[in-house]
Amino acid sequence: MLTLEDRLEDVPSLPASDRPAGAGDDAGSADGFVQRAMASPAVRLSRVKEELVAWVKTLVSAAVYAVLIVTFVFQIARVEGQSMAPTLEDQDRLIVNKLAYRLGEPRRGDIVMLYYPLNPEKSFVKRVIAEEGDTVRIVDGHVYVNDIPLKDDYVPAKYRSHDDWGPQLIPEGYDFVMGDHRNNSSDSRHWGNVPKKYIIGRVQLRWWPVPTARIF
Repeated sequence: MLTLEDRLEDVPSLPASDRPAGAGDDAGSADGFVQRAMASPAVRLSRVKEELVAWVKTLVSAAVYAVLIVTFVFQIARVEGQSMAPTLEDQDRLIVNKLAYRLGEPRRGDIVMLYYPLNPEKSFVKRVIAEEGDTVRIVDGHVYVNDIPLKDDYVPAKYRSHDDWGPQLIPEGYDFVMGDHRNNSSDSRHWGNVPKKYIIGRVQLRWWPVPTARIF
């Protein structure tokens, strides 16, 4: 009679090639799992670093583009005061095209942003009335450029002044500017002509308040 031990000994063992996959690899699998588990935080940290670097590059690029745009192309400005009323009101927000006068010259009727000639740290918004070579004369508030009455129907009667000024020839390299609120504006009548180099750009758009937004 065979004992239990004998029966077990008679059972043939499977060749290594016939064993189920992973049958003898439990220890190795466990080691691989541990290694992957340990490597996973490092991989995640590396990905986070890459994403942070990408974000930093994007922000720096955006900042550089913004500086270039503000320096050479457009500038946001806010109106302070009523000297350009009713065309522009106090606290209106504007976009000033700084590229316009790098490519061309200010023209009569342009609304411009300029450095105040007596204190260039300040800036004003005014309208160009006359260019270099023009002769300006004001009689009882009526403006004449080269002896031709200025078409200024954008100035309501209650905003008109009754002063006399000139005549004066505008010298080369200068422009003559005025505010649309003629009786409440400090402009070329008071502090002289504006050097062209002091003109920052042309007022292109009023974007705030939204209901009165318009292109100039």
